[in-house]
Amino acid sequence: MVLERLRLDGKTAVVTGAGRGLGQQMAMALAEAGVDVVCAARTKEQIEVTAEAIRGMGRRAIAVPTDVRDSSKCDSLVKACVEEFGGIDIMLSNAGIGDARGQTSELWDVTDDDWHDTIDVNLSSAFYCARAASKAMIERGKGGVIISVASGTGLRGNPRGFAYGTAKAAVIALTKSLAVMLQRHDIRANCIIPGFVAQAPADNEQVAAFMGARARYFPVQRIGEAWELGPLAVYLASDASSYVTGQGFIIDGGGLAGGVAPIGFAPEVEAS
Repeated sequence: MVLERLRLDGKTAVVTGAGRGLGQQMAMALAEAGVDVVCAARTKEQIEVTAEAIRGMGRRAIAVPTDVRDSSKCDSLVKACVEEFGGIDIMLSNAGIGDARGQTSELWDVTDDDWHDTIDVNLSSAFYCARAASKAMIERGKGGVIISVASGTGLRGNPRGFAYGTAKAAVIALTKSLAVMLQRHDIRANCIIPGFVAQAPADNEQVAAFMGARARYFPVQRIGEAWELGPLAVYLASDASSYVTGQGFIIDGGGLAGGVAPIGFAPEVEAS
């Protein structure tokens, strides 16, 4: 019974940021559970690779190049899913930029363009996709699931990437509001909150050394792997989580619970 509830056969999903890393792995996990997937990102070549891999698993998949900063493009993305697969059951908003513009600048040197670019990619896109997907779900009358991807950065101060952290904190708040607003339409909304997770295996000794050094800050003593978000995405998309909505699920190896993560600056006051 439990395993049956985790199956998603016949369901359809849109996954943004599906060309690589976390988004690609979550798209693949959904497909393994039975989902037909619309893969979206700005880079066509990357999402074509993901879509082809999903088709190799026996599921249907299309690649739709999309700039999620543009609300009309998000509308078109959901429309493509409806036209290709007959509807949308799962909206997984993963697109984001961690290496945001202006993140190394002093507060007073961050430009309006830096701020808006970071907010639009990481927050506005989640709103645009949720708005478009929920409308299509309601019109179809079969409910649905909205999953957004935030970041542990949104739960703590971040002096170097404060706009990114602000956007991701807002994604968590948006998720709670979506859950309350949409429950009457049988639409659940939840949020995945990753900690430090490697987008891909280390491809050289320098990257491996960096990951090893960072791992010592987490209770599990290792860096998360992209595939590990896949099972959580499947759970949140499935009937196994039918009583779960409005929640944020932290997946960070215990980093926020008991880790001591670097915060980008040295103490300026000596301990007494």
